[in-house]
Parts: sequence; C-alpha cells; structure tokens
Amino acid sequence: MTAAAGEDEQRHPDQNLRICSVIRNSTSEDSEIEQKQLIKGEEDEAEEEELRRLLLPNVDELPQVPPSSIEANFTTYFAPDFMKPGHDQYVHRHANGLCVIGLAPHHVALKENGGIVSVDFNVGKSDRSGIKVTGKRKKNAQHFESNTALCKVFTAESSYIVRCCVKGSLLEVNERLIKQPELLNTMPEREGYIAIMMPRPADWLKAKASLLDFESYRKLRTEQ
Repeated sequence: MTAAAGEDEQRHPDQNLRICSVIRNSTSEDSEIEQKQLIKGEEDEAEEEELRRLLLPNVDELPQVPPSSIEANFTTYFAPDFMKPGHDQYVHRHANGLCVIGLAPHHVALKENGGIVSVDFNVGKSDRSGIKVTGKRKKNAQHFESNTALCKVFTAESSYIVRCCVKGSLLEVNERLIKQPELLNTMPEREGYIAIMMPRPADWLKAKASLLDFESYRKLRTEQ
C-alpha cells in the first residue's frame, strides 16, 4: 500500500465504513432475491406438476370405458313393477331437477319377441304429443300425478301403459318415437326416452323414497 493510499484511508475512515456497509447490504439483498426466486421456482414447478396431473391423468386410473353423457350428468333411479308386475321404468334425474322418464332394461315389453312396434301418446283425455311448453315459466305445462299415463307402447301381441313415475309438470314427450318406435328397443335409456318431467322438490323427495338406485335394481333383477 502506498503512503498516499494510507493517508487517504486515515482521512476518510467513515467513507470506507459506508462503502463496506453498502457492499454487505447489497450482498444480503442479492441473497434474499436469489432465495425468493428459488422459492418461486419451486412453487411454479409444483403448480406445473399439478396441472400436468389434472390434464394428463395416470392411464392406470382411467376407466376401461368412458362414462356416457347420462352417467356424467344424471343420477339414475328405477321404479320396478310400477303399477303392474314387469312394468319397470327409470328416472334419470339431472342436478337442476329435471327428470327423464323411460323404460328400464327389464321392462316386460322389451322382452317380447320383436320388441315394441309402435307408440301412442294419445292417452287419457289429451294427446301428450300436442302439449307445447314455452318460456321460462313453462307455460302450458300440465301437472300430472306419478300414476298418470304418458303413452301406450305396443308389441306384436300386447300393449302397455307407460306412466310418469314422479308427480310434476310434463315438459315434453319424445315425439321421435311416433315415427321411430324402434328407439325403445335399441336405445331405451338415451334416444328412446319417453318424456321429461319437472317435479317440485318436495314431490321429488317423496318419489325418491320409493325408487331404487342402480345397484339395488341390478341386484333385484339378477336374483330373480
């Protein structure tokens, strides 16, 4: 060290201390920034891993057959022997309260040779296919009891009454069945549905108490 440098340090000791302090603070701040960046990087990696898990699930955890739209959006209940033996019907209930009514797989009409050949919605005092509901208030909707007839289905040798199963407002019937009754034989739980009802919450709870879930219905019919 030169004499001039030594004299300069002696004349400005406070300035040297301030410089050292600034250097230490700068080093400390850099360390804190690096630590925060490291923590943020770990959090980002964790978020990316979670996103990958959601978007790319484990193949071993996937079902062998993907759920149908009915299974994904509705809860299915069954009314076995409704009003008469062998008159099994289903109720697909949506979260919004809508109930889709149709023939259950073990309905006696579906077991007959040739299955169902025609459908008639002209039952009771009105033609159900003539009911046209409009607007959010469901104007023109008719209110039926659970045992009210929706339609009559015909096989080669017999006819069967299909009923509402739940008390509520009839919103629509499946008019496609008039020209395509075979839908009841091939896709009774989907395109071959009979009608859509909207029960009140209290009426639904009452109806639900008399219905079976899928496992109970399967067990009932497989044991017979």
